[in-house]
Amino acid sequence: MHIGSIKIDSLLALAPMAGVSDIAFRMACRRQGAGLTYSEMVSSQALCYQDSRTLDLLKRSGDDHPFAVQIFGHDPEIMAKAAKKAYDLTGAEIIDINMGCPTPKIVSNGDGAALMRTPELAARIVGAVVGAVPVPVTVKLRKGWDKGSVNVLELAKTAQDNGAAAVCVHGRTARQFYSAAADWDIIAEVKRSLSIPVIANGDIYDSTTALRALSVTGADMLMIGRGSFGYPWVFRECLCALLGKDVPPAPTIEERCDTAVRQFEEAAAAKGERTAVLEARKHYAWYLKGIPYSGYYKEKTTKLTTLDDIYSITKLIKRDLG
Repeated sequence: MHIGSIKIDSLLALAPMAGVSDIAFRMACRRQGAGLTYSEMVSSQALCYQDSRTLDLLKRSGDDHPFAVQIFGHDPEIMAKAAKKAYDLTGAEIIDINMGCPTPKIVSNGDGAALMRTPELAARIVGAVVGAVPVPVTVKLRKGWDKGSVNVLELAKTAQDNGAAAVCVHGRTARQFYSAAADWDIIAEVKRSLSIPVIANGDIYDSTTALRALSVTGADMLMIGRGSFGYPWVFRECLCALLGKDVPPAPTIEERCDTAVRQFEEAAAAKGERTAVLEARKHYAWYLKGIPYSGYYKEKTTKLTTLDDIYSITKLIKRDLG
């Protein structure tokens, strides 16, 4: 699998997700088979102004490659400057343009999925970013704005014509957010219509859905988002299925806890203990999802304040649930 000149050793990518896909979680997923990872989405304006919090989102590990930085915005000139700055700061192998985020605070500014309502502007943005960086540029799209304006095929062709090296398509409209089933058939249409790689996204959360998505869409790669929350092993399981190997058993409680703690320690090293532990509250609850009798400890994770708290609760979890 190649995007432009960038070789990717796995057919699986970790989606860019605000508040989730930081450096620590990306590495947890990469160890389990994610072949391409993305930063959390980064504001082009904030990046141009060198906002300190935004710059923190760009931290990466030397082992985190190939790595894509995803930027969002609606001004072609600012997007181009942000793409160049993101490349200069990180050495990212890929720059990705967000044209799929449906969050109200993003689309209300004309960013994210709102760009699917302005194809001419979207084309100018792709061309500007492609001209600004020496690495492949990709575009993340949705099916359309709503059921009455399903135009992903038009936008995908526009992206290709303006120099994009690949597109990722989430099979829902912006108005659908994450409700209803993802439309894999529309992704198949995009794949048949383009000469550049197409990445399928939406409703891929285990080995079974990964196999079905690849079969239906014919995509070059699959992107996993919410299915990875607290479960980086989804990449291991899906990769084995795609390679025709036996899917390994689910991780034990001990393995879940050890992986979670390593993630939180790496997050603390990257962004400081306080921030990392506050974010660990939701992540640890995700790691315990589906574990019988874990409700008590999920509630306890909402009160974590230090790494020592994490170590203490982990001992209890292993003792009581392992």
